[in-house]
Amino acid sequence: MENVKVGLKAKIETVAEPKDSAVNYGSGGVDVYSTPAMVGLMESAAKKAVDTFLPDGYTTVGIKLDIKHLAATPIGMKVKAEAELIEVDGRKLTFKVEAYDEAEKIGEGLHERFVIDSEKFLSKLNNKTIK
Repeated sequence: MENVKVGLKAKIETVAEPKDSAVNYGSGGVDVYSTPAMVGLMESAAKKAVDTFLPDGYTTVGIKLDIKHLAATPIGMKVKAEAELIEVDGRKLTFKVEAYDEAEKIGEGLHERFVIDSEKFLSKLNNKTIK
């Protein structure tokens, strides 16, 4: 974990596809790039920013989002998300995230992720039972 430091950054770019629409997600009634798709792209950028700096067998999981969706994006337009690690508190990582389409900033906010040992996490999950 000593390589995970404030300032790590990553960007991810994609094209808004019909599967990403608010109508498809059920999160809205207009065929535009959805908030859930934007949030997923932001999370992916945050994960990418630290993945290569984690020990083998470790990854991160999202634990908190505080996101604003600022502007609509038509299906077919390029979108990108940027993430910057701004705080490390033990295994809790806080990222500043932003999203843009080809015309403007479409989203911004903070995202927290937690560093986990994948094997231990999955073992605990597999032992989870219905009460």
